[in-house]
Amino acid sequence: MADKTIVKNLDSNALEIRLKLLKLCEQTLIHIGGDLSVTDVMTVIWQYAMNYDVKNPAWEDRDRFILSKGHASAVTSFNQAMRGCFSYEEIYREYCTDNGRFGMHSCNLLNPFVDVSTGSLGHGLPVATGLAMGLRLKKNHKSRVFTVMGDGELNEGTMWEAVATANQYKLGNLVGFVDNNHMSFDGTNKEVMDMGNLTDKFRLYGWHAIEVNGHDINDLVDTVNQLPAPDSLTPSVIIANTIKGNGVDFMADSPAWHAGKIDEETRQKAEEQLVAAFKRKWGDS
Repeated sequence: MADKTIVKNLDSNALEIRLKLLKLCEQTLIHIGGDLSVTDVMTVIWQYAMNYDVKNPAWEDRDRFILSKGHASAVTSFNQAMRGCFSYEEIYREYCTDNGRFGMHSCNLLNPFVDVSTGSLGHGLPVATGLAMGLRLKKNHKSRVFTVMGDGELNEGTMWEAVATANQYKLGNLVGFVDNNHMSFDGTNKEVMDMGNLTDKFRLYGWHAIEVNGHDINDLVDTVNQLPAPDSLTPSVIIANTIKGNGVDFMADSPAWHAGKIDEETRQKAEEQLVAAFKRKWGDS
């Protein structure tokens, strides 16, 4: 079982990032629904799982991170800021500005902490697979490649070509997370393209697949702790069951909040909900 202090700290980190997302959403339009659904997953990756040196983003032995769910750039940037890559204020100042490092999609031409630019959904996993293959060619290389996918982008054929390739080449250094919020841009996944049980599908392709509550930090930490070693022969995927717009009642499970902008009053109400939920769970301490 995960250490309770670690879990509480990560939960607190996730709350802080959600509050910063809402502040940015008051400033400009962002993909707030998907950002909120993947916050807990992203917090565990960046604040717990990743072996990373913020002073040297090109460090050869670092773990790599690929955002296949390209619209979740804001929650990625805030996690990088929390890790120490840059300041929160830089994000607010530069978001969606000319030559700014932060925007609707992550861009490695402007941001050295981004390994690969992603935007057209469904291409991050193939890139991550290629990076994992490249690392395997280096003797005794222990780095992992983490990638975060949306469940909607698993409609795309390139994703399943990458899934098959990772199994064929025994890429145990590849770890995928699926933000399984059951929502696509314009409706539920069942309405748009029902992919059935994703855990079963990945297992059929030979992956080590685990299904967890994507809003339970304890479960996420336990799952990361139990991942096969990077030099294993089986790629891993964590299917994180989540809620789009999680934590904010009027955003939750609504495709209308795929992207949006809020006013100050709405932000304050959403913040109150999030803080109250955290206090119910952990108390005032």
